[in-house]
Amino acid sequence: MQVVDPHVHFWNLDTHHYPWLANPGTSFAGDARELKHNYLPTDLLREAGDIDVLKVVHVEANHDPADPVEETRWLESIADNAAHAGAARALPDAIVAACDLSAPNAPAVLEAHAAFARTRGIRQILNVHENKLYDYVGRHYMREAAWRKHFALLERYGLSFDLQLYPSQMEEAAALAREHPGIQFVVNHAGMFVDRDSPAGYRAWREGLCALAACQNVAIKISGLAMFDHEWSVESLRPYVLASIDMFGADRAMFASNFPVDRLFGGYSKLWHAYASTVSDASDCERGALFRGNAERIYRI
Repeated sequence: MQVVDPHVHFWNLDTHHYPWLANPGTSFAGDARELKHNYLPTDLLREAGDIDVLKVVHVEANHDPADPVEETRWLESIADNAAHAGAARALPDAIVAACDLSAPNAPAVLEAHAAFARTRGIRQILNVHENKLYDYVGRHYMREAAWRKHFALLERYGLSFDLQLYPSQMEEAAALAREHPGIQFVVNHAGMFVDRDSPAGYRAWREGLCALAACQNVAIKISGLAMFDHEWSVESLRPYVLASIDMFGADRAMFASNFPVDRLFGGYSKLWHAYASTVSDASDCERGALFRGNAERIYRI
């Protein structure tokens, strides 16, 4: 099976600082202590098994916030070194970099990221939740004037925005997408449907994604489902996979691995074959778009 994987993370703990891995703990997403080891392109390709990974998009891995551009510089160097060495895969093919858009230096950081050939977008995690177990950032960035001012600069540099948030934030995000039709948004992890214990939680997820899907500049990555379903199976993933595709269409949805994070709950090959099983009745054209084409088009690789 050939795939383009639009959501992977690499890190080198020997040379770089990742605060969340310096003193890892457990959370709803699993035991981060099991991730405290280097994870490089060679590791991903080694464990891919029968999956032919054609290209990958690296999404910022919570690198040292004091120097987010260093992560991009490092990723460019490992891809360049692999290319110069004649490697079959010079990964990553594209980079979604980190930037705190609320910070005074955000314009300079965006300009620095954009100077690298493989930079395609920015991710700043936005997840806010009333339950501290699920809360990532503790503030509503999308409501802050400085953040919104700097967000608008993405279009100047031709950068997309990877949108990681919860259903309760989706109406605000849809308004942001309507305000900036020239910026490509990509919803991360199928909208992170965390409140699964009530009909209201399911309704918020569905209605929020529908609002985002109504914006033609918004796409969705079907990934990260194992963070909320540690004992996942094809059947347990199927409703979220099919609902996401139904809302966004096969031309604005893409499968992704979220490795090595989702590796805590299953192997790389197992995950991709599970995705394939959920859309086994789709046409060849649709499967090609979901597994390869949409990621290539949206991230320009």
